[in-house]
Amino acid sequence: MHLRRLGKSELLVPPICFGCNVFGWTADEARSFALLDAMTERGLTFLDTADVYSRWVPGHSGGESEAIIGRWLKTRGGRDRLTIATKVGMDMGDGKTGLAPKYILQAVEDSLRRLQTDYIDLYQSHRDDETVEIEAVLEGYAKLIEQGKVRIIGASNFTAERLAKALDFADRDGYPRYQTIQPEYNLYARSGYEAELAPLALEREVSCIGYFSLASGFLTGKYRGETDLDKSPRGQRSIGKYLNERGFRILSALDKVAHETETTPARVALAWLIAQPSVAAPIASATNLTQLEDLIAAPSLVLSTEAIEILNEASREG
Repeated sequence: MHLRRLGKSELLVPPICFGCNVFGWTADEARSFALLDAMTERGLTFLDTADVYSRWVPGHSGGESEAIIGRWLKTRGGRDRLTIATKVGMDMGDGKTGLAPKYILQAVEDSLRRLQTDYIDLYQSHRDDETVEIEAVLEGYAKLIEQGKVRIIGASNFTAERLAKALDFADRDGYPRYQTIQPEYNLYARSGYEAELAPLALEREVSCIGYFSLASGFLTGKYRGETDLDKSPRGQRSIGKYLNERGFRILSALDKVAHETETTPARVALAWLIAQPSVAAPIASATNLTQLEDLIAAPSLVLSTEAIEILNEASREG
Protein backbone atom coordinates (compact mmCIF):
# COMPACT_ATOMS: atom_id res chain seq x y z
CA MET A 1 0.00 0.00 0.00
CA HIS A 2 1.14 3.51 -0.81
CA LEU A 3 1.78 5.28 2.49
CA ARG A 4 0.67 8.81 3.34
CA ARG A 5 2.16 11.34 5.73
CA LEU A 6 0.23 12.55 8.77
CA GLY A 7 0.38 16.33 8.73
CA LYS A 8 3.94 17.64 8.82
CA SER A 9 5.14 14.72 10.93
CA GLU A 10 7.38 11.82 10.01
CA LEU A 11 4.60 9.26 10.48
CA LEU A 12 3.60 7.42 7.31
CA VAL A 13 0.40 5.37 7.31
CA PRO A 14 -1.70 3.27 4.90
CA PRO A 15 -4.58 5.16 3.24
CA ILE A 16 -7.16 3.32 5.38
CA CYS A 17 -7.33 3.39 9.17
CA PHE A 18 -9.10 0.57 10.98
CA GLY A 19 -11.64 1.80 13.54
CA CYS A 20 -11.27 -0.35 16.63
CA ASN A 21 -14.42 0.86 18.37
CA VAL A 22 -15.98 -2.51 17.43
CA PHE A 23 -13.53 -4.45 19.60
CA GLY A 24 -15.31 -5.73 22.68
CA TRP A 25 -18.65 -4.48 21.32
CA THR A 26 -19.81 -5.99 18.02
CA ALA A 27 -16.63 -8.07 17.72
CA ASP A 28 -15.67 -10.22 20.69
CA GLU A 29 -12.03 -10.83 21.61
CA ALA A 30 -11.58 -13.90 19.41
CA ARG A 31 -13.09 -12.13 16.40
CA SER A 32 -11.03 -9.01 17.14
CA PHE A 33 -7.83 -11.06 17.19
CA ALA A 34 -8.76 -12.65 13.85
CA LEU A 35 -9.41 -9.24 12.32
CA LEU A 36 -6.12 -7.84 13.65
CA ASP A 37 -4.22 -10.85 12.28
CA ALA A 38 -5.81 -10.55 8.85
CA MET A 39 -5.50 -6.79 8.47
CA THR A 40 -1.88 -6.55 9.55
CA GLU A 41 -0.90 -9.41 7.26
CA ARG A 42 -2.35 -7.39 4.37
CA GLY A 43 -0.70 -4.09 5.29
CA LEU A 44 -3.57 -2.43 7.18
CA THR A 45 -1.39 -1.32 10.10
CA PHE A 46 -3.03 1.96 11.17
CA LEU A 47 -5.39 1.46 14.14
CA ASP A 48 -7.66 4.03 15.75
CA THR A 49 -9.18 3.54 19.20
CA ALA A 50 -10.02 5.62 22.30
CA ASP A 51 -9.99 5.22 26.05
CA VAL A 52 -13.79 5.54 26.13
CA TYR A 53 -14.42 2.58 23.75
CA SER A 54 -16.76 0.87 24.57
CA ARG A 55 -18.21 2.49 27.68
CA TRP A 56 -21.68 2.68 26.11
CA VAL A 57 -22.08 -1.11 26.30
CA PRO A 58 -23.91 -2.30 29.45
CA GLY A 59 -21.36 -3.59 31.94
CA HIS A 60 -18.41 -1.84 30.29
CA SER A 61 -16.41 0.97 31.88
CA GLY A 62 -14.26 2.07 28.93
CA GLY A 63 -10.86 0.83 27.82
CA GLU A 64 -12.16 -2.48 26.46
CA SER A 65 -10.95 -1.80 22.92
CA GLU A 66 -7.48 -0.70 24.04
CA ALA A 67 -7.20 -3.75 26.30
CA ILE A 68 -8.01 -6.14 23.46
CA ILE A 69 -5.36 -4.51 21.26
CA GLY A 70 -2.90 -4.78 24.15
CA ARG A 71 -3.54 -8.48 24.70
CA TRP A 72 -3.21 -9.10 20.96
CA LEU A 73 0.09 -7.19 20.90
CA LYS A 74 1.40 -9.23 23.82
CA THR A 75 0.76 -12.50 22.01
CA ARG A 76 1.74 -11.40 18.49
CA GLY A 77 4.48 -8.80 18.98
CA GLY A 78 5.45 -6.52 16.11
CA ARG A 79 4.67 -3.20 17.79
CA ASP A 80 7.02 -1.35 15.44
CA ARG A 81 4.90 -2.38 12.42
CA LEU A 82 1.83 -0.61 13.77
CA THR A 83 0.68 2.97 14.02
CA ILE A 84 -1.62 3.14 17.04
CA ALA A 85 -3.89 6.13 17.54
CA THR A 86 -5.98 6.60 20.66
CA LYS A 87 -7.86 9.47 22.28
CA VAL A 88 -8.47 11.22 25.57
CA GLY A 89 -11.12 13.62 26.78
CA MET A 90 -14.49 11.89 26.73
CA ASP A 91 -16.28 11.19 30.02
CA MET A 92 -14.87 8.05 31.64
CA GLY A 93 -16.87 8.49 34.85
CA ASP A 94 -15.70 9.49 38.33
CA GLY A 95 -14.72 12.94 37.08
CA LYS A 96 -12.32 11.54 34.48
CA THR A 97 -13.00 13.82 31.54
CA GLY A 98 -11.66 16.80 29.62
CA LEU A 99 -8.21 17.99 28.62
CA ALA A 100 -6.71 19.39 31.81
CA PRO A 101 -2.94 18.66 31.72
CA LYS A 102 -3.05 16.78 35.03
CA TYR A 103 -5.78 14.51 33.69
CA ILE A 104 -4.04 13.95 30.34
CA LEU A 105 -0.90 12.83 32.20
CA GLN A 106 -3.01 10.34 34.16
CA ALA A 107 -5.11 9.14 31.20
CA VAL A 108 -2.12 8.41 28.99
CA GLU A 109 -0.71 6.06 31.64
CA ASP A 110 -4.01 4.17 31.72
CA SER A 111 -4.04 3.87 27.92
CA LEU A 112 -0.41 2.74 27.79
CA ARG A 113 -1.12 0.09 30.41
CA ARG A 114 -4.15 -1.24 28.56
CA LEU A 115 -2.36 -1.18 25.20
CA GLN A 116 0.71 -2.86 26.75
CA THR A 117 3.06 -0.51 24.94
CA ASP A 118 5.58 2.17 25.88
CA TYR A 119 4.33 4.79 23.46
CA ILE A 120 1.31 5.97 21.48
CA ASP A 121 1.94 7.04 17.90
CA LEU A 122 -0.97 9.48 17.62
CA TYR A 123 -2.64 10.81 20.77
CA GLN A 124 -5.80 12.78 20.07
CA SER A 125 -8.03 15.21 21.92
CA HIS A 126 -11.32 13.35 21.53
CA ARG A 127 -13.26 16.59 21.76
CA ASP A 128 -12.46 20.21 22.46
CA ASP A 129 -12.42 21.41 26.09
CA GLU A 130 -12.99 25.13 26.29
CA THR A 131 -12.66 25.09 30.09
CA VAL A 132 -8.90 24.64 29.68
CA GLU A 133 -6.60 27.15 28.00
CA ILE A 134 -5.31 25.89 24.65
CA GLU A 135 -1.73 26.63 25.69
CA ALA A 136 -2.13 24.48 28.80
CA VAL A 137 -3.45 21.54 26.78
CA LEU A 138 -0.56 21.76 24.31
CA GLU A 139 1.93 22.11 27.15
CA GLY A 140 0.57 18.90 28.66
CA TYR A 141 1.05 17.11 25.37
CA ALA A 142 4.55 18.56 25.06
CA LYS A 143 5.53 16.81 28.29
CA LEU A 144 4.28 13.47 26.97
CA ILE A 145 6.24 13.91 23.74
CA GLU A 146 9.38 14.87 25.68
CA GLN A 147 8.94 11.74 27.80
CA GLY A 148 8.67 9.58 24.68
CA LYS A 149 5.17 8.40 25.57
CA VAL A 150 3.53 10.10 22.56
CA ARG A 151 4.94 10.72 19.09
CA ILE A 152 2.44 13.21 17.63
CA ILE A 153 -0.94 14.68 18.57
CA GLY A 154 -4.25 15.15 16.79
CA ALA A 155 -7.67 16.70 17.33
CA SER A 156 -11.13 15.18 16.98
CA ASN A 157 -14.48 16.97 16.84
CA PHE A 158 -12.92 20.46 16.80
CA THR A 159 -14.35 23.46 15.00
CA ALA A 160 -12.19 25.15 12.39
CA GLU A 161 -11.91 28.22 14.61
CA ARG A 162 -10.60 26.29 17.61
CA LEU A 163 -8.27 24.16 15.52
CA ALA A 164 -6.82 27.29 13.90
CA LYS A 165 -6.22 28.86 17.32
CA ALA A 166 -4.40 25.75 18.51
CA LEU A 167 -2.23 25.73 15.39
CA ASP A 168 -1.46 29.43 15.86
CA PHE A 169 -0.35 28.88 19.46
CA ALA A 170 1.80 25.93 18.41
CA ASP A 171 3.49 27.88 15.62
CA ARG A 172 4.02 30.98 17.76
CA ASP A 173 5.21 29.42 21.00
CA GLY A 174 6.83 26.19 19.86
CA TYR A 175 4.21 23.81 21.25
CA PRO A 176 3.43 20.50 19.52
CA ARG A 177 0.91 21.04 16.74
CA TYR A 178 -2.16 18.99 15.95
CA GLN A 179 -1.09 16.99 12.90
CA THR A 180 -4.50 15.41 12.26
CA ILE A 181 -8.17 16.29 12.47
CA GLN A 182 -10.81 13.60 12.99
CA PRO A 183 -14.30 14.81 12.03
CA GLU A 184 -17.35 12.93 10.85
CA TYR A 185 -16.90 12.75 7.09
CA ASN A 186 -18.48 10.59 4.41
CA LEU A 187 -20.59 10.89 1.26
CA TYR A 188 -23.68 11.65 3.34
CA ALA A 189 -22.06 13.92 5.97
CA ARG A 190 -20.07 16.41 3.90
CA SER A 191 -20.77 20.03 4.79
CA GLY A 192 -19.68 19.79 8.43
CA TYR A 193 -16.15 19.09 7.28
CA GLU A 194 -15.93 20.60 3.80
CA ALA A 195 -17.25 24.08 4.63
CA GLU A 196 -14.46 25.27 6.94
CA LEU A 197 -12.30 22.43 8.23
CA ALA A 198 -11.18 21.07 4.85
CA PRO A 199 -9.82 24.42 3.56
CA LEU A 200 -8.02 24.94 6.88
CA ALA A 201 -6.58 21.41 6.80
CA LEU A 202 -5.20 21.96 3.31
CA GLU A 203 -3.79 25.38 4.10
CA ARG A 204 -2.14 24.35 7.38
CA GLU A 205 -1.10 20.81 6.34
CA VAL A 206 -3.29 18.96 8.81
CA SER A 207 -4.37 15.48 7.69
CA CYS A 208 -8.00 14.38 7.88
CA ILE A 209 -8.68 10.92 9.29
CA GLY A 210 -12.46 11.15 9.35
CA TYR A 211 -14.75 8.77 11.21
CA PHE A 212 -18.04 7.16 10.15
CA SER A 213 -16.53 6.81 6.67
CA LEU A 214 -19.24 4.32 5.73
CA ALA A 215 -21.98 6.13 7.68
CA SER A 216 -22.26 3.31 10.23
CA GLY A 217 -22.60 0.80 7.37
CA PHE A 218 -25.29 2.65 5.41
CA LEU A 219 -22.94 3.33 2.48
CA THR A 220 -22.22 -0.38 2.07
CA GLY A 221 -25.78 -0.77 0.76
CA LYS A 222 -26.67 -3.09 3.61
CA TYR A 223 -29.55 -0.91 4.79
CA ARG A 224 -32.13 0.04 2.16
CA GLY A 225 -35.30 0.25 4.22
CA GLU A 226 -36.80 0.14 7.69
CA THR A 227 -36.88 -3.65 7.66
CA ASP A 228 -33.07 -3.73 7.40
CA LEU A 229 -32.46 -1.87 10.66
CA ASP A 230 -32.45 -5.06 12.73
CA LYS A 231 -29.44 -6.41 10.85
CA SER A 232 -27.00 -5.06 13.45
CA PRO A 233 -26.76 -3.08 16.71
CA ARG A 234 -25.52 -0.12 14.68
CA GLY A 235 -28.55 -0.30 12.43
CA GLN A 236 -30.84 -0.04 15.41
CA ARG A 237 -28.88 2.88 16.85
CA SER A 238 -28.22 5.24 13.97
CA ILE A 239 -29.13 4.19 10.42
CA GLY A 240 -32.69 5.52 10.32
CA LYS A 241 -31.54 9.10 9.70
CA TYR A 242 -30.06 8.07 6.32
CA LEU A 243 -33.25 6.49 4.99
CA ASN A 244 -34.49 9.48 3.00
CA GLU A 245 -34.49 10.77 -0.57
CA ARG A 246 -30.91 12.01 -0.46
CA GLY A 247 -29.66 8.83 1.16
CA PHE A 248 -31.29 6.65 -1.49
CA ARG A 249 -29.89 8.91 -4.21
CA ILE A 250 -26.39 8.35 -2.82
CA LEU A 251 -26.93 4.58 -2.72
CA SER A 252 -28.04 4.63 -6.36
CA ALA A 253 -24.89 6.50 -7.36
CA LEU A 254 -22.74 4.07 -5.40
CA ASP A 255 -24.50 1.14 -7.08
CA LYS A 256 -23.89 2.70 -10.51
CA VAL A 257 -20.17 3.32 -9.95
CA ALA A 258 -19.70 -0.06 -8.26
CA HIS A 259 -21.30 -1.78 -11.25
CA GLU A 260 -19.12 0.12 -13.72
CA THR A 261 -15.93 -0.64 -11.76
CA GLU A 262 -16.91 -4.24 -10.92
CA THR A 263 -16.54 -3.68 -7.19
CA THR A 264 -18.70 -2.96 -4.13
CA PRO A 265 -20.45 0.20 -2.89
CA ALA A 266 -18.30 0.14 0.28
CA ARG A 267 -15.08 0.22 -1.71
CA VAL A 268 -16.40 3.03 -3.88
CA ALA A 269 -17.42 5.10 -0.84
CA LEU A 270 -13.97 4.66 0.70
CA ALA A 271 -12.17 5.34 -2.58
CA TRP A 272 -14.11 8.63 -2.90
CA LEU A 273 -12.79 9.67 0.52
CA ILE A 274 -9.24 8.59 -0.27
CA ALA A 275 -9.39 10.78 -3.39
CA GLN A 276 -10.18 13.93 -1.37
CA PRO A 277 -7.06 16.14 -1.23
CA SER A 278 -7.09 16.77 2.53
CA VAL A 279 -7.73 13.14 3.53
CA ALA A 280 -4.87 10.90 4.61
CA ALA A 281 -6.80 7.84 5.76
CA PRO A 282 -10.54 7.49 6.34
CA ILE A 283 -11.44 5.41 9.39
CA ALA A 284 -13.64 2.38 8.78
CA SER A 285 -14.52 -0.71 10.79
CA ALA A 286 -15.34 -4.33 10.04
CA THR A 287 -16.75 -7.07 12.21
CA ASN A 288 -15.91 -10.02 9.98
CA LEU A 289 -13.28 -11.00 7.42
CA THR A 290 -15.63 -10.51 4.46
CA GLN A 291 -16.21 -6.87 5.40
CA LEU A 292 -12.48 -6.45 5.96
CA GLU A 293 -11.83 -7.25 2.30
CA ASP A 294 -13.55 -3.99 1.32
CA LEU A 295 -11.18 -2.00 3.53
CA ILE A 296 -8.12 -3.77 2.20
CA ALA A 297 -9.15 -3.40 -1.46
CA ALA A 298 -10.38 0.22 -1.37
CA PRO A 299 -6.95 1.89 -1.71
CA SER A 300 -6.40 0.07 -5.02
CA LEU A 301 -9.59 1.49 -6.53
CA VAL A 302 -8.83 4.70 -8.41
CA LEU A 303 -12.05 6.44 -9.39
CA SER A 304 -12.34 8.31 -12.67
CA THR A 305 -13.15 12.02 -12.74
CA GLU A 306 -16.59 11.09 -14.10
CA ALA A 307 -17.23 8.62 -11.26
CA ILE A 308 -16.25 11.19 -8.64
CA GLU A 309 -18.58 13.76 -10.21
CA ILE A 310 -21.47 11.26 -10.18
CA LEU A 311 -20.90 10.75 -6.47
CA ASN A 312 -20.43 14.46 -5.82
CA GLU A 313 -23.68 15.34 -7.56
CA ALA A 314 -25.70 12.63 -5.81
CA SER A 315 -24.38 13.58 -2.39
CA ARG A 316 -24.57 17.34 -2.76
CA GLU A 317 -26.55 18.89 0.11
CA GLY A 318 -29.31 21.46 -0.28
